[in-house]
Amino acid sequence: METQQGQTGTQTDAATTETLVVVSKVKKAIREKSGLNTSQCCIDALTRRIMEEITKGCDNAKNAGRKTVMGRDILG
Repeated sequence: METQQGQTGTQTDAATTETLVVVSKVKKAIREKSGLNTSQCCIDALTRRIMEEITKGCDNAKNAGRKTVMGRDILG
């Protein structure tokens, strides 16, 4: 099992995290935008980034006293 180092410097095992993007749609978007191929490590990196943003959003909603994560929790 390959372990990759994330941008935060912590080690993340990509194989233990469920993919949170539609792989075919990501590949299609990259292909249409640039003509480039997409590697599995790109999909893994996107999944890690999404998990980071989900965590931040959850923290922001909790800190605001809400039980619902909203767009402003992710983008704000």
